[in-house]
Parts: sequence; structure tokens; C-alpha cells
Amino acid sequence: MTKTQDIRDAVELELSYDPLIDVSDITVKNINGEVALNGTVPSFPQYLEAAAAARRVSGVKKVHNHLEVTLPSGDYRDDPMLTTMANIVVPDGVEATAKNGNLTLTGTVSYGTERTAAEDAVSGLTGVRNVTDYIEIINDADPVDVTVYVQDALDRYALILDDSDVTVDTDRNTVTLSGHVRTWAEHDAVIDAAWMAVGVYDVRDDLYITG
Repeated sequence: MTKTQDIRDAVELELSYDPLIDVSDITVKNINGEVALNGTVPSFPQYLEAAAAARRVSGVKKVHNHLEVTLPSGDYRDDPMLTTMANIVVPDGVEATAKNGNLTLTGTVSYGTERTAAEDAVSGLTGVRNVTDYIEIINDADPVDVTVYVQDALDRYALILDDSDVTVDTDRNTVTLSGHVRTWAEHDAVIDAAWMAVGVYDVRDDLYITG
């Protein structure tokens, strides 16, 4: 059996193992560690969970999530209802607009964690098919300090090894992360650490997962 077959089989097994995912209409393809998920799922949380499950598999370097959310008839919400539901749960300064089950978030927050909180708040709402985030981060932190804040955060994280070659490059308030990480868990820890730093408006991911 080839390594390509091994990885594909492992991803399929992990998807089947996850009780939060209905795998009935999901197919998996793998080319050199780049995994594509195709088919349909009945909810947006399952769309997110399927990608997370694939990333847990050893050897997976990138996940292309092409799944579509096909809502059961009982989960459909019209645009005004879904818009109202979403605007109840998002933080102050954020506005949600629904169109055919697709939610768009706009507005401003002070920290990246607030933007993540807004996405998380609406992702689990019944009737959501997709979430697009246009929220802007506005903070008066000095861009010169941003690199220091991010690097300090990386140094504190237990999942990131002391000899890691991850580098932080800051252009104004946009952080670019590059270097190598071993797993998706380490990758996500690096991204999360960067987003939590004060003054970060955007994070560009140039990390390479060695597997």
C-alpha cells in the first residue's frame, strides 16, 4: 500500500471515528499529504469538524475543505431570522448579515481574540451554511512592539519547542509566520499565539508542516 493510500485511509478512519461527523457523503483524496475533502455535510459545525479531524492525522500537510453544507429542511432559517439570531450573539461593534444561510460579519474589534469569538458565536447557529469574516481589528498598539509581543507568546507556549525555527516578521500590524512545525497542533498553537498578541491586525501563514 502506498503512503498516499495510507494517509487517505487514515483520514477516512479518523472521520468515521469522530462522533460529531456524518461521513455518509464525504470523500477523501490525498496527493503528497495535501488532503481534499469533497461532498456534503448537514451542518456548518460538521464542515469545520471534518477539516479539524483531517488535520489530526499524521502526514497531512494541508487540508482543502471543499465540503458543502446541505441543511435538512427542518434546519432552514430565512435571512431575516438568521440575521437576527446572529446579531444577538456577536460582540459589540460587530454586525452579521445573512444571505441564503451564508453569514457575513463586519465591523471593528480591538483584538484578534474578539474576532475569533464572533466567528465561534455564529458558527453553531442552526441554519448557518458558511461564515465570511470581514471584521477589522483596530488597536493603538505600536507596530514596533508587535513582533516582541508575538515572539514572547510563542516562547511561552508548551506545544512549541525551544529549538523551533518559526520566525516572526511584522509589517506594521500584519504578522507573517514562517518556518517549520511538526504537526497541525503545533501549527495551530503558533497561529493562535500570534492572534492573541496585542496590536495584531492580520496573520499570514507561511508555516510548513513536516508531518
